[in-house]
Amino acid sequence: MTNILEAICNIVNQNNFNLRALYSGRNRANSMGEALEKYIKDAFAGTFDLKNEVEQMKVYNQKFSWLGSQNNPPDIMIKGGDAIEVKKTQSAKSNLALNSSYPKANLSRASPMITKGCKECEEWTTKDLIYCVGHVTDTELKSLWMVYGNIFAAKQEIYQRIKDAILEGTKVIPDVVFSKTKELGRVNQVDPLGITNLRIRGMWQIENPRKVFDYLYDSKNNGFELVCLITKAKYDSFSKESRRKIEEIRSKKGFDILEVEVKDPNNPVKLIECRLITYEHYD
Repeated sequence: MTNILEAICNIVNQNNFNLRALYSGRNRANSMGEALEKYIKDAFAGTFDLKNEVEQMKVYNQKFSWLGSQNNPPDIMIKGGDAIEVKKTQSAKSNLALNSSYPKANLSRASPMITKGCKECEEWTTKDLIYCVGHVTDTELKSLWMVYGNIFAAKQEIYQRIKDAILEGTKVIPDVVFSKTKELGRVNQVDPLGITNLRIRGMWQIENPRKVFDYLYDSKNNGFELVCLITKAKYDSFSKESRRKIEEIRSKKGFDILEVEVKDPNNPVKLIECRLITYEHYD
């Protein structure tokens, strides 16, 4: 089973961040967003050097149980492991657009945003969720932040309370016909002819992890940077083999692992012991 430590090792050893060069061409990637998602898949699957698409798909089949759908989370699920949400930004500190899906500390099978195929792709109830945030230019991956949801987002009830309050508030409007929807609401037959409908959609955003964790790390590197935040408990749960691989690349130029503490997203006065893994590649 692969994991985030394996992905970090693969990224550092591969050391090529020109996404257009890596993924341009037939059946590879039609946009930089697709190229970033493909890069993340290859990082976790260890398939950077596999050029044959059939062989790549065989490895994907071994490593992953789900490769996502366009409008429903997650983008990737590791068999027996974590879920991954990939977000592309075109500036280093821009907010992440989550649209109708509020931030998640973890991924639950009970979520209404999860498709039937995702729920049934393997036996699972809850998965730890990794946000992979890539700052991408027209050609290159400039930075990649990999942060676990449980140190980035608050508990579900924090967001659900706001969503429910908005939904209940709209229901008190007189002479309005509501219909069931996965969105915040849908109002039918708004006008006298009954031919106009209103969709009420949530457009959630969350600040870029670069801004959220600027008290831990702030790089002025003009090349590529990889920044990963993992709780100590999660780091220690990975196999000895994966942790050994990380220790083997610790001596590489620009690579570092630090013991840090981050603010608890549910109570900032509390601190969570974490590992901050960074890699800076200079042009």
